[in-house]
Amino acid sequence: MRNAPVSERPTVGLFVGLASLDVLHRVVKPAAVNEKITSTAQFVAAGGPAANAAVTFAGLGGEAILVTALGDDPVADLVRADLSEYGVSVVDAAVGTTRAVPVSAVAVVESTGDRSVVSLDAVNSDAAAPAELGDLVADADVVLVDGHHPLMARAAVNHARARSTTVVVDAGRWKPVMSDLAAYATDMVCSNDFRMPGADDESAAAALVRSGVRTVVTTHGGDPVDWWSDGESGSVPVEPVAVVDTLGAGDAFHGAYSYFSTQIESGVAERIARSARVAALRCSVVGPRAWLSKLRVEQTRKRER
Repeated sequence: MRNAPVSERPTVGLFVGLASLDVLHRVVKPAAVNEKITSTAQFVAAGGPAANAAVTFAGLGGEAILVTALGDDPVADLVRADLSEYGVSVVDAAVGTTRAVPVSAVAVVESTGDRSVVSLDAVNSDAAAPAELGDLVADADVVLVDGHHPLMARAAVNHARARSTTVVVDAGRWKPVMSDLAAYATDMVCSNDFRMPGADDESAAAALVRSGVRTVVTTHGGDPVDWWSDGESGSVPVEPVAVVDTLGAGDAFHGAYSYFSTQIESGVAERIARSARVAALRCSVVGPRAWLSKLRVEQTRKRER
């Protein structure tokens, strides 16, 4: 069963996965081979699926805790500072060690908002789960894992299953650990690019449902979002928006979905619709963080109604 948020405290979300440093450039067109171009704007911010989802969760008013592996590299301090500024508490499983913090080189095309990303990720990370992970899961209303730092991801879903805590898996793309995570997931939120080995998009969703995942959601960019849950299925239209920046839009959807999954009155279709609106807001604002001020304004207006 889903954990209901406790009225005396904010909804708590635990996010387990990748934190990186993103260096973003807005460009008129992608650079060709051996070409140097000048960007029209640049931004530096923490990134990564779990980190961005945690930032969104905090922006919606929840208490967001990110479990990741950063270590003592100077780049890690930049990541921690940015996440702290936007309300995310970081539990670093690699404290006291030095490791290469993933740095993403991102280009966003101004005319379309499309992005390209080159990054060192953490799919093959050997970082072990921190000792306090079980207690963190026990205090959480929802747990999201993104498939990075697989040892931590497996430990988190095991703890969550023992407590019947909602487990949201960010299935942006197939990672080796996904088969293990799917066995414990209550909600698999998949991008249109997600493929199980040897399966197309539709059969991937069907296979996940057959394997016992309670709720499977598949996003398709600006097209309707498909879902299957407890023997029912449907499609939720996505409101059109003037797209200027798609970086992190899927992560925003996952963070919002995690937040709205804790709301008792929120059915699957409603959760998706609310999450899609958050992702659309992200796409409508240039830069990785400016959109959060608009999100906070919208949340304040809703609470005042």
